[in-house]
Amino acid sequence: MYQGHTREATIILKAVASHDLWIWHAFFGTSGSHNDINVLQRSSMFRRLCNGESPPCNYTVNGRDYNMGYYLADGNYPQWAVFVKTISEPRGKKQSHFAIMQEAARKDVERTFDVLQARWEIVQGTAMMWESETLWQLLTCCVILYNIIVEDEGDVVAQTYDFEAHEEQVEIPKDQDAAQLMNFLQMHQNLRDQQVHAQLLNNLVKHMWTHNGNQEANA
Repeated sequence: MYQGHTREATIILKAVASHDLWIWHAFFGTSGSHNDINVLQRSSMFRRLCNGESPPCNYTVNGRDYNMGYYLADGNYPQWAVFVKTISEPRGKKQSHFAIMQEAARKDVERTFDVLQARWEIVQGTAMMWESETLWQLLTCCVILYNIIVEDEGDVVAQTYDFEAHEEQVEIPKDQDAAQLMNFLQMHQNLRDQQVHAQLLNNLVKHMWTHNGNQEANA
C-alpha cells in the first residue's frame, strides 16, 4: 500500500511553508500510493477553516473582496478557491509575468524540503524501521528542531506550527447542531468553488501586472 509511482515504498510529507522557510503546517503518514487529491481528503488542513476556528483573512485584489486565504500550489492540485496555481500555457505579458512570479514564490516550499533533508540525514535516507507511528514521531521531531533552527538563525519571529496527529482523519463533526453543521458543509463547498478559483486567479494576474509587471515592461 506504500508503493507509489516510484515503485518503491514511500510515505508522503505534505507541508505549508513561507518564504522564510518556516513550516506552518505538516501532514505525514499517507502512503505513497495516494495522489494530491487523496491526501487532501485525509488531511485536516482545512478542518478549522470549515469549523470557523481559523483567524479571519480578508483582503482585496483588483477591487474585489475575499475572505478566505489561499496557498500557492503546483498543477496537480484541484481547482479550489484556496489554491492558486501557475498558468501552464500563459498568453500575453500579464499571464507570463504572473506565471514567473508564482513559480518563483512556490519554490519556497521546495527549498524548505531541501533544507530539511540537508539538516537531518534520517529524513532523506531509507527508513530503518517499519512502524509508521515511529516514523511519524521521528519526522515530527525533525520538523520541530528544524523550525527552532530557522527561528534561531533567521529573522523569523517565534511562530506556531501545526503538525497533524498520525493517521488523523477528517470527519464531519457529530456534536454540532443543525446550524453549525450547515455552516460546516457550506464552508467545505466554498473552499472547493472552482468559479472563485478562476476569478481569484484572473484578479491576481491583473493585480500583479498593475503593481509590478507593468512597471518592468515600461522600464
